Amino acid sequence: SKGIMAIEHADFDGVERLSLVLGTSIVSTFDDPGTVELGVCEKVEEVMIGEDTIIRFSGCKAGQACTIVLRGANIQLLDEAERSLHDALCVLSQTAAVESRMLLGAGCTEMAMASAVDAAATKEQGKVAIAMASFAKALRELPTIIADNAGFDAAEIISSLKAFHSEGNHKMGLDIKNGTIGDIEQLGITESFKLKYSMVNSAVEAAECIIRVNETIRAA
Repeated sequence: SKGIMAIEHADFDGVERLSLVLGTSIVSTFDDPGTVELGVCEKVEEVMIGEDTIIRFSGCKAGQACTIVLRGANIQLLDEAERSLHDALCVLSQTAAVESRMLLGAGCTEMAMASAVDAAATKEQGKVAIAMASFAKALRELPTIIADNAGFDAAEIISSLKAFHSEGNHKMGLDIKNGTIGDIEQLGITESFKLKYSMVNSAVEAAECIIRVNETIRAA
């Protein structure tokens, strides 16, 4: 009747998140109201999502936490969406807190690394040169897979991209939206340096383990 909304049976995790987003403090009593720091938000409303009723706080003062609602046709899609979101948040947290360096994406970095390895391979002899050339070829597989998944002619696009990088245009990569090669810096496509470093290292370690296998025994 007074236009005041009260929330009953709020769990402590929810109360902590509200404290972060509203810029307020958690109190157990109102014995000393003068010391209580009140939270601020622009709008509090009750909304329906599917068959569930929730209370939404928008225009919060602090904004140190948020809630992401995932919806899907079945539990498998929701599980996959949750895993993808979790992976993305892990990358962002590591990028923001630990390693902030970024690389150009869309296959640009892999092609630049492959060009550098090819250039170094020309200075080597024997099996070392062959191994380095194979490593460069493996690096080009990622942009090839990206082009294949997008439904484009990977052989033509990657050969053109290889020509650009051999001329020193190391900012060129795959413009999937237009199905062409574009300047990735201008397109604003970036990736985490730490993620790329970990990915390449893991691939190299896996390849080394396979090469070290002396014999494969098959049991019927």
